[in-house]
Amino acid sequence: MANLKEVRLRIASVNSTQQITKAMKMVSAAKLRRAQDAIMQMRPYAANLREILENLSQSLSSDGSPFTKVRPANNILIVSISSNRGLAGAFNSSVIKATSKLINETYQKQAKEGKVKVLAIGKKSADFFAKNQNVYFGNENSLYNALNFANTAVIAERIMDEFAKEKWDRVILVYNQFKNAAVQILQTEQLLPIIPPASQEKSKTVSDYIFEPNKESIVSDLLPTAVKTQLFKAVLDSHASEHGARMTAMNKATDNAGELIKDLRLQYNKARQAAITNEILEIVAGAEALNG
Repeated sequence: MANLKEVRLRIASVNSTQQITKAMKMVSAAKLRRAQDAIMQMRPYAANLREILENLSQSLSSDGSPFTKVRPANNILIVSISSNRGLAGAFNSSVIKATSKLINETYQKQAKEGKVKVLAIGKKSADFFAKNQNVYFGNENSLYNALNFANTAVIAERIMDEFAKEKWDRVILVYNQFKNAAVQILQTEQLLPIIPPASQEKSKTVSDYIFEPNKESIVSDLLPTAVKTQLFKAVLDSHASEHGARMTAMNKATDNAGELIKDLRLQYNKARQAAITNEILEIVAGAEALNG
């Protein structure tokens, strides 16, 4: 009978867990819709900005802006974009692994000299890299409390200011790019210095624009905007990917809980039937003993 009680308690426990995972899946689905709309609206703007940069690529290669100056990669800042919450499958661990790979392999020499730092956006990255004070530079976890362009621009401006003062020679973004609810693509891309996109000969016709007041002024305003936009797009991509990954993980957890409940009910029914059979055998044996 103790065995029956244990199975019954376990069924109740798994049922409760299933209700929680189902609720989390529904919450993530609702949040995913808003996050997906935000990144889908952002992408055309980012693409058009990139097109303008392509048309101005000759100006971008000039020494006029500190954000295009390519220096030897001595001091590296890695911006690791994860989430504040877990239960999202491999979403956070893939970002942490990719960041660790950059530290231990790509920039191994600089890391040994203490010249590689990690700026975490998201509590999961922050908690992991805070254990190693040699690489941990700080976090911007509060960004997710009010995720908008203005708040992201503040972080981007600080990074640009430090890059212009030559505190960093290279700034790398590591994040998950949103493809759909079930698929997130891990991305590692350079934020600074800005590398002008190579002009594609076969592509569209290059328009002959008239620049007012002049091309240099436009470029000097456009470059900081491009950096802020790239960082904001990466955070939006990561935010949408997080909800997609969590929705998928909670859906799998709900299905697994359902399968486990089926197995436990079968196990419970077998144990119950065995207990009933034993009782019947005891009654029959007792009756035969009385008659004998």
